Amino acid sequence: MTSESRLELEDPLEEDKDSPVPGLTHRYPNRVLMVTTHVCTMYCRFCTRKRVTMDRDGWGFSSHNDQRMVQYLREHKEVHDVIVSGGDPLTLPMSKLRWFVTELAAIEHLDVIRIGTRVPVTLPQRLFDPELVDLLRRAGKIWIQTHFNHPREITPETERACRALVHAGMPVSNHAVLLKGVNDSVPVMRDLVRGLLRIKVRPYYLFHCDPVVGAGHFRTSVWKGLEIIEGLRGHVSGLGVPTYVVDGLHGAGKIPLMPNYLVSASENAVILRNCDLVGRGRACCSAMLLKTRTAASRAITPRWASAACLAVKALP
Repeated sequence: MTSESRLELEDPLEEDKDSPVPGLTHRYPNRVLMVTTHVCTMYCRFCTRKRVTMDRDGWGFSSHNDQRMVQYLREHKEVHDVIVSGGDPLTLPMSKLRWFVTELAAIEHLDVIRIGTRVPVTLPQRLFDPELVDLLRRAGKIWIQTHFNHPREITPETERACRALVHAGMPVSNHAVLLKGVNDSVPVMRDLVRGLLRIKVRPYYLFHCDPVVGAGHFRTSVWKGLEIIEGLRGHVSGLGVPTYVVDGLHGAGKIPLMPNYLVSASENAVILRNCDLVGRGRACCSAMLLKTRTAASRAITPRWASAACLAVKALP
């Protein structure tokens, strides 16, 4: 899966395949996705659902289908987590948003209501409205998933919006998309995650760009994503290292990827490498003895450890 790939699909994740009722995707055992609107505050060219958000006739659900989605959740007690998405649910009229939030919050077996929104980034003034923030606060189950892609998107206005949510008791996490020429460098991503932590937003996912139609020029190689994650590990707090994921084609789900720190293993020992602390001379491998004759564990450093570490670092 590289930036040179010519693969472009209208619906790469095939969400409709796992849709028991219109607007709802039930792919994971205990989580569902609800699409509540096709309207956004801005329309991202790399959006995996732009086949519909760019079609003004798409997903024009009647209130009947809204009720069917909620009823499905009431009946499926194995579901503990719902993602309210779109489009952007915070573009909904207050009356309709209140209906969704109230109905979902009343379902006892739902532990978490996640609202996926770019409003804190693209229209933060919407969250200057205390009535909206209070509506979300009173639900008691809401987590916010927002979407910053570059440190320049962190402004005094976006900080005010995010802090309003945090102060109202809602955790805020961030999804970023790896975009060629935008944020596909270690320095930019370090600045982004540090900026997010400063405004109390937890970096959660770094998504490999989906192969949607018209977004091929944004796609990097998977190796670039791994390089960025390795460049974050050890250089920013663990709180600031997102999980790098590829959303598998044809409904395969999220597949997490990370650099390999396990060089080799046997029944009695493993060879591990640490993050490369540049300029500090501490990039190394260590062998850890798993089984010992005493209660205390011992560390050993075989002669070939450095060579093994260099071989791993040389991989593309």
